[in-house]
Order: sequence, then structure tokens, then C-alpha cells
Amino acid sequence: MSKQPQPISPGKNFFAGGFGGICLVFAGHPLDTIKVRLQTQPKPVPGQPILYSGTFDCFKKTIVKEGFLGLYKGMAAPIIGVTPMFAVCFFGFGLGKKLQQKSPNDILTYPQLFAAGMLSGVFTTAIMAPGERIKCLLQIQSASGEVKYAGPMDCAKQLYRQSGIRGVYKGTALTLMRDVPASGMYFMSYEWLKNILTPEGSSPTELSIPSILFAGGMAGIFNWAVAIPPDVLKSRFQTAPEGKYPHGFRDVLRELVREEGVASLYKGFTAVMLRAFPANAACFLGFEFAMKFLNWAVPDL
Repeated sequence: MSKQPQPISPGKNFFAGGFGGICLVFAGHPLDTIKVRLQTQPKPVPGQPILYSGTFDCFKKTIVKEGFLGLYKGMAAPIIGVTPMFAVCFFGFGLGKKLQQKSPNDILTYPQLFAAGMLSGVFTTAIMAPGERIKCLLQIQSASGEVKYAGPMDCAKQLYRQSGIRGVYKGTALTLMRDVPASGMYFMSYEWLKNILTPEGSSPTELSIPSILFAGGMAGIFNWAVAIPPDVLKSRFQTAPEGKYPHGFRDVLRELVREEGVASLYKGFTAVMLRAFPANAACFLGFEFAMKFLNWAVPDL
């Protein structure tokens, strides 16, 4: 069972989640750039060496070629997208918890927390899918060298002109497959770790900063352990030329497994896991601090 001290407020979750999202982008964007570049790098021509041999090689080459700021390429899109997305994500989790409570003091079980987390995954996909598609296209264009889009808005406009709203939302089913179970895992494991780390007789709201950082970081790792295979398929599908995969993710899965084996579903694993810990530790720390501030500033919201 999990311990819940104060009444759940989806409204406070919304604002605190947004702040957590900003903390997450600052901590995690460099490794996200590396993840996408590794996942989408072209197959080498026979006799030619592969573009990036791994996470650290990609990191080194990006810094040498584009400087430290090259790692923060395309960050405007996630800041604009991630802040409302995390706000909606934490709001969805708060709402999911509230809907399952019969009275404000009800303590939820772990399966109930998992279900509340899954609801937050449905909420975020509506915002997430177009942002992810645009982010992936912008990240690979700087790696491939040809400049097709001037920036996020230009990319959205061109996609809309080419294939309407469907072009912007390409990959939504895969984003759902990635985010619904992964969000359930994310929130449930965070609450579980918070309870484990809470000393006997005190409340999870009084956790020390290192404990919050550890619980948040590990929740990020649990989340991505579930999310990486659909994420690889989604990156491939969303950056593929129009019409390459007529049957959607089934075609991507078939091609990947046939050409590169099952292990290719865990491409970018090191980059993802290296990023997951600090980024989500920063996110939950930001969330908890903002929550404390809101409980103090607007206790009745």
C-alpha cells in the first residue's frame, strides 16, 4: 500500500508537473540528441566506418563538430512542448488517483497507482505525438547536414501542407504504445520507492533531497525499460520518408528484426539510461519543490 498524506489536487499537480518538466529538459536534452542520432544513423556503406560507434563517440563528435551547444540543438521545441506535457502528465496522474478514491483519505494500492499513471500516458500522447515527430525530424536534419526545416514551426507547417493533420500526428499509435504502459510504470515505481525510502514513522512528504533524486531517477529507468522498444520503432517510423511503411509499425518491426536482429529494439539503450536517471531525478525534485511551494502559497487549490 502507498501512503498519501494530503488531499490530491490535480490543479497543483498541473503547475508542479510543468516546473518538473522544465528541470527535466535542462538535465536531459544533451543525451536525447545523442539518442536520436544513434537511433536514426544511416547504415554504413560497405568499407566505410559507421558514423558513430556508440554513445561516447557520438558525444565526442558532436562537441568537436558543433561545440557544447550542439548538444542543446532543438531544445526550444521540447521546452515549449515538455512544460505543458509534464503539466498534463502530472495532472492526468492526479486525476487518475482522485477518480479511484472513494474518500479524500483513501490510500491507493500499487495497481491503482499504475492505472492512474496509464491515464496520464493517454493524456500526454495528444500533446506529445506532434512534438516528438517534429523533434526527431529536426534532430536528424542537423546530423545529415541537409537543412529542410528552418525550425519547429516551419517543420509543422510543411508537414501540415504535405499531408494535413495526419502528417503532423504520424506515429500516434506508437506513442500510445510507448507512453501508456511506461507512464504506469513511471509513477507506480516512484511512489513505491518513495515509500521504501521513507523512514518508519515519518511521511513521504518529508523525504530528503538525495532520496527524492534517487526515487525519481530510478522511476525514469523503470519507465524507459518498458518504453525503449516502441520508442525505437517510433523514431524510425516518424523520420521515414512518406509511404516507406504502408502498414505502420508492423512493417518497421519486421524490417528491423529481419535486418538487425531483436537487439536493435534496444538501440540507444546506454544514451537513454544515462539520460533517464539525471533527467527524471531533476524532474521529480522540481515537482516536489513546486508542490511544497504551492501547498504553502495556495493551500486550498
